[in-house]
Amino acid sequence: MATPTMKAIRLHEYGDPEVLRYDEVPMPQPGPGDVLVRTHAVGVNPPDWYLRGGMTTMPGEPDATVTLPVIPGTDVSGVVTAVAPGVDGFAVGDEVYGLLRFPGFDGHAYAEYVTAPAADLAHKPPGIDHTHAAGAPMSALTAWQFLIEVGHDHPSPFQKAAHHPTPLGPGTTILVNGAAGGVGHFAVQLAKWKGARVIAVASGAHEEFLRDFGADEFIDYTRARPEDLVHDLDLVLDTVGGPHSDRFLPTLKRGGALFQVLPGAYDPEEAAKLGVTVSSAQVRSSGTQLAELACLFDAGTLRVGIDSTFPLADARAAHERAARGHIRGKIALTVPQG
Repeated sequence: MATPTMKAIRLHEYGDPEVLRYDEVPMPQPGPGDVLVRTHAVGVNPPDWYLRGGMTTMPGEPDATVTLPVIPGTDVSGVVTAVAPGVDGFAVGDEVYGLLRFPGFDGHAYAEYVTAPAADLAHKPPGIDHTHAAGAPMSALTAWQFLIEVGHDHPSPFQKAAHHPTPLGPGTTILVNGAAGGVGHFAVQLAKWKGARVIAVASGAHEEFLRDFGADEFIDYTRARPEDLVHDLDLVLDTVGGPHSDRFLPTLKRGGALFQVLPGAYDPEEAAKLGVTVSSAQVRSSGTQLAELACLFDAGTLRVGIDSTFPLADARAAHERAARGHIRGKIALTVPQG
């Protein structure tokens, strides 16, 4: 009997977006602890283009885990079509979403079907469609694990100390740098959910978008430097990183914290002198936390901003859109059904 096949995006070499190829490949089979998901939509995330560009080793991992050709992608929303023996909590026909096998490059989500560890999945929020659900997992979990609850005790590859979220609530103020991006727009909403005052930093074109998501104050970084305008902050979540991340240290009150989603340069002696903490974390898959987030999505407390959508076969165009930058929310790939 012929092996069932499906369509998927694969990398046969590393390089620019044109190396993404739409191939016919064998359909995967669920192993122990897995379910098979018929993909309806896929989220596009930075690790996808890092892999495409030749990054094959995750921070903290000693060896490369990628063998070409490889199917990229980690964020998926779809319908369960098969369940391995011993898996509880999911049944054929369930709508699910998840961040698959992260940290790692073996999510293989850019495909019509994907095997997914049941532990990485949650039931899709009924109140949102698959496209919006696929835009959530990596970015929303990053914001959650930085701001609300880490949810695991795995050591971070970025620092020796464990990451501890800063309690947010009425009377606390957080600045989110890069607030219009995937992680940033979820961070704005989670901080508002906790009752904090939120200052969003992005380019001026994103002001209305961010105020709609709850930002109390907006700073257009193309017109003013945030560090010249704000002070006595409880927390800065910097989703941009880079060599100028330390400019936010003086904006914090003593006892405040700078959380760096992407690596950023800073002087530990200056941080100690100012009495502030600098911390980072590495997002990890968590079906349990996605179930908590699903309640917030279904209630309308959290929303997914979609920048643009592309058919799975046109993943190249999605990566070209990402390369142009100034993304407002998330980019998603849609998978034809039938």
